[in-house]
Amino acid sequence: MGSFIHENFILQNKTAQFLYHEYAKNMPIYDYHCHLSPKDIAEDRKFKNITELWLEGDHYKWRALRTHGIDEKYITGDASDKEKFAAWAKTVPYTLGNALYHWTHLELKNYFGIDELLNEDNWEQVWERCNELLQKDDYSVKGLIQRSNVKVICTTDDPTDDLFYHEEISKQVFPVKVLPTFRPDKGLEINKETFHPFVAKLEEVTNKQLSSYGEYIQALEERVAYFHEKGCRISDHGLGEIPYATYEEAEIDKIYQTARNGQAVSLEEEKKFKAATLIFLAGCYKKREWAMQIHFGAIRNNNSKMFKKLGPDAGYDSINDQGEVAAPLNAFLDACDQQDQLPRTILYNLNPIYNDLVGSTLANFQTESGVSGKIQFGSGWWFNDTKPGMLRQLTSLADQGLLMHFVGMLTDSRSFISYSRHEYFRRIACNLIGTWVEDGELPNDPALLRKLIENICYNNAKNYFSIDVQ
Repeated sequence: MGSFIHENFILQNKTAQFLYHEYAKNMPIYDYHCHLSPKDIAEDRKFKNITELWLEGDHYKWRALRTHGIDEKYITGDASDKEKFAAWAKTVPYTLGNALYHWTHLELKNYFGIDELLNEDNWEQVWERCNELLQKDDYSVKGLIQRSNVKVICTTDDPTDDLFYHEEISKQVFPVKVLPTFRPDKGLEINKETFHPFVAKLEEVTNKQLSSYGEYIQALEERVAYFHEKGCRISDHGLGEIPYATYEEAEIDKIYQTARNGQAVSLEEEKKFKAATLIFLAGCYKKREWAMQIHFGAIRNNNSKMFKKLGPDAGYDSINDQGEVAAPLNAFLDACDQQDQLPRTILYNLNPIYNDLVGSTLANFQTESGVSGKIQFGSGWWFNDTKPGMLRQLTSLADQGLLMHFVGMLTDSRSFISYSRHEYFRRIACNLIGTWVEDGELPNDPALLRKLIENICYNNAKNYFSIDVQ
């Protein structure tokens, strides 16, 4: 049997193969959104074994393991790393049809030169071969990043973070820019138990009493300025739904005071607080030429028993079915635009039923002369960074907007070998475009197609974000 991951994997016609191998394959990676650990990068971590690299914190794999009936001991519990790897290997054959099967074998091939299909019969040999390679110097975190041809990494960071590890990285000789991203979710979720600790920490790092809403948002802007000094040029917001309600400025201070006094605020008041704070922050970003990312549509921590046991980000989240999206999304963008506070913005919806809705909304606010694709429809996210999900996003974007200006793929991952997802995306995009060409829907114009492919793979991201890249 030939290699499953071969040179023309997913590339189903000659044009697709040409586009990928000639234009896409060797383009650098601009990873403008991920959850990689800046500490691991600063310390150039070396992994003791493949489990540490591959399974640690990977809730995609954890969900598959649970679905296969694997005991939690072998997922997040106290089983040995070798036992956890064995459990994953035994699960892999059952992931057929899931993107995990493709990702697993792309990563084994690209980073370890392993062509065999991982299963319960060969897991121990794979374990040994991977672990042997991981002891080599060029398999450290920085080695893996450079092996992946990455130029920029933007991590995800709390506004109260001192960014110590980013500062350490900036002092090191490393040809990859590693920059923070401002992620103030805890500061918007006024009804959640994380809000009060966040405000307390914000008071600590700014050395100010935040008795009023005005003082609170001034402190947030102070942290935006701090992040800007450290090289940050992107924010990110994870929202369950797009919050919007009209409000008066005086109302927001009252809502803030209510929450600070330990009382719950109503759903309508919560929407007002979130809308006001998001619009204020959007203005902070616009002033500094940042890009704002908004990821919306997840319903999180649905298994309360397991949340108590394991905490957040453990694989118990899913797609939400927000009742109303179009009106609040348009209203939010319009409110920002009316106040000249709409920065470059990337919108990611987790529920694919909203693809065309989001795609059609963007054109309403592409009003800044000289800025191509100012408002972006972000790549397939989380449950959509699969082949069907990427195809849905690409076709909706092309149908409703301008694919030529798309800023392309990101990893959105905690793993240092998930850069194979960029290859996966590029193969899928090249196959889609190649099929359009061979079906006569696009011209077979090499110069035009090269521009399209190279823009999507890297050039658009390089030009979109205010980050200098060599």
